[in-house]
Amino acid sequence: MQDLVINLENKAGTLAQLGEALGSAGINIDGVCGVATRAAGEAHILVQSAQLARDALAQAGIECDGERDVEVISIVDQPGEMGRHLRKIAEAGVNIDLVYMATASRLVLGAADMAELREALHGQ
Repeated sequence: MQDLVINLENKAGTLAQLGEALGSAGINIDGVCGVATRAAGEAHILVQSAQLARDALAQAGIECDGERDVEVISIVDQPGEMGRHLRKIAEAGVNIDLVYMATASRLVLGAADMAELREALHGQ
């Protein structure tokens, strides 16, 4: 799975345009988060192929700012579950710089050192 960073204007309809462009290209959004300032916004979408999503968005005139590999883990939908997983990572000294929830109670995690993150979580 890959996290794709998308720059958007902070105005009505831009998220709809993003969803429509990906939907028309047959690309599923497995997770999403975003933040907006007064003039601009940044969205992160979780997709199987960042390149296919990037191409579809470019055709719609939507600018992508970057992509990265992320770790996606299934978690139980109950209090404390996210903290339990993040504690493992913290105890390994890994700093998380991206976190959001995806469909089907999955936690999306990004760090500068993905190998350390994966080792902390899975012992691999």
